[in-house]
Amino acid sequence: MSTDTSVRTRTTAQRTAQKVGVGISVLVGAFLVFDAVGKLMRPAQVTEGLVTLGFPGDQALVMGVVLAVCVVVFAIPRTAVLGALGITAYLGGAVTANMRIEAPLLSTTLFAVYFGVLMWVGLVLRRPELLRVAGLAG
Repeated sequence: MSTDTSVRTRTTAQRTAQKVGVGISVLVGAFLVFDAVGKLMRPAQVTEGLVTLGFPGDQALVMGVVLAVCVVVFAIPRTAVLGALGITAYLGGAVTANMRIEAPLLSTTLFAVYFGVLMWVGLVLRRPELLRVAGLAG
C-alpha cells in the first residue's frame, strides 16, 4: 500500500511540475511575442533603442522575424528544444549588444541571461527527460 501511495505522489508531483513548467513557458513566450511584435511594428522607441545599441534601425524587422520564428518553434512541443536553442542564441546577442554599450551589468546586461535560465527551467519542468539526456538525472 505504501508503494502505491509513493507512486501516486510521484505522479502528482510530476504533473504539478509539468503544469508549473507550462506556466513558465507561457509567460516566457508571451514576453517574447510582445518583443517580436514590437520589432515587427517598428515604433520609434524600438528604432531608437536599436540605434542606441549600435544597430541600424531597419534591422528591427529582421530581428522580429527571427525571434517570431524561434518562438513559434519553441511553442510546438516536438520542436521546443530547437526553439529554445534559437532563443538562447538570440538572447546571447542581446547580452553582447548590452555589453558593447557598457549597460549596467546586473539589471540590464544579464537580464537576458536570467530570462534564458527561466526559459530552460520551464522547458525542463515540461520535459524532465531533458535532464536524463543531458546526463543530469538517473
